Amino acid sequence: MRSLPTVLAVDDDAVMRALLRRVFGDAGLAVETFDSARDLLDHAAFDAPAVLLLDVRMPGISGIELQALLKARGVSLPIVFLTGSSDIPTAVEAMRCGAADFLEKPFDPVALLARVRRSLLTASAPPDPAVRRSNPDFAECLGTLTSRERQVYDFMITGKSSKLIARELGGSFRTIEIHRSRVMTKMKCESLADLVRMTFEVDPA
Repeated sequence: MRSLPTVLAVDDDAVMRALLRRVFGDAGLAVETFDSARDLLDHAAFDAPAVLLLDVRMPGISGIELQALLKARGVSLPIVFLTGSSDIPTAVEAMRCGAADFLEKPFDPVALLARVRRSLLTASAPPDPAVRRSNPDFAECLGTLTSRERQVYDFMITGKSSKLIARELGGSFRTIEIHRSRVMTKMKCESLADLVRMTFEVDPA
């Protein structure tokens, strides 16, 4: 059994697995890599502190399917998803189903390390849900949005792109991008994943 928190990373690309081993190893984190979901299921130990790093799209069992499978088996380790832009709505839904975070590819190693470390801390000391769901700062920030920004926010937290939001609301792409930027600033979020996490923690329905 492992004694140190470990990153369990699944990727079918050998070069990416080597990169992940180097990124986490250089940062002093223990890491184990697997070439498929099946490899992980057959060889990983889930009874010690760990974070799962999964791609949304994987050959065989996908990252989303693996999340559901692990949940059915009672495995509650935090999951950080790596996703392409076209898979962001899927990653958002994965967070609704309990994933800890997601990060768009190509990812910044510094940002990846920060997300993984945050997930490890959350796993070792999970916050009280009753405290999370009464977040006055969230309500205050949400109250600063204009009616149009609130419309954009509602689409953002489903993972829709600016192009799709513009089509739904009838505005220009550039105008929607400005609204998105203002939403992020007013909600005090650095990434879409932060915005989604904040929303689901307060209102998980």
